Amino acid sequence: MKTSGIVAKAVARLFLLLMILAIIPLFQVDTEKLHHLYIVTKSKWLFVFPVILVGGFVYFFIRCTLNKYKEPDSNWLLVINTLILMAYCATLFIRVYELTMK
Repeated sequence: MKTSGIVAKAVARLFLLLMILAIIPLFQVDTEKLHHLYIVTKSKWLFVFPVILVGGFVYFFIRCTLNKYKEPDSNWLLVINTLILMAYCATLFIRVYELTMK
């Protein structure tokens, strides 16, 4: 039980730290490039899955924090959700970084 709480805290803190670090390069780039960055898709359903991931992270983060990381199932779900969200954010960050740094 103790291991799941430690891992959940570490992964959640790492995610929040990476989000802060990912924002820094966007302030260093020319803002004119960011104004011309558009996301165009054929289907609006594409945005449902990132919203579910972020919503799941917020839900499990709040739930684990309120229960003081004592529920192992919620802790592991937070870990899995956060790792998938980190992978998604990394791919999105790399794509935006490539588009703005050219």
